[in-house]
Amino acid sequence: MSELLRKVKLNLIIEHDADDELLLQYITAAVDFAETFQHKKCGHYNKRKMSPTTEQAIIMLASHFYESRDGSTAGFFADNVNASEQVWVIVKRLLRMNKNWSV
Repeated sequence: MSELLRKVKLNLIIEHDADDELLLQYITAAVDFAETFQHKKCGHYNKRKMSPTTEQAIIMLASHFYESRDGSTAGFFADNVNASEQVWVIVKRLLRMNKNWSV
C-alpha cells in the first residue's frame, strides 16, 4: 500500500505527509472498487500483483476522490463540467481490461 500511496502523491503533486491517512482511505476505497468491478474476491490485490492498467485506474480514482472530497471537481479537469464523469469512464475502461468475466 505504501507504493500506491507514493504513486498517488506523485500524481497529485503532494510532497507533505499531512494527508497520508486520508489518501490511504481513498486508495483502499479505489482498490475495493477495482476488485468489485473486476469480479475479484475482496483482498485479491493484497495477495497478488495488479496489472499496470489496474494500478493506473486505482491511482486515478484515489486522486479523484482526494481532489473532489468537498463535492466539487478540482485539479486538472476543474474547468470541465463533465470532469467527474470523464474520470469514471477512463477508470472503468482501464479496469475492464483485467476484468474476470467468468463469475
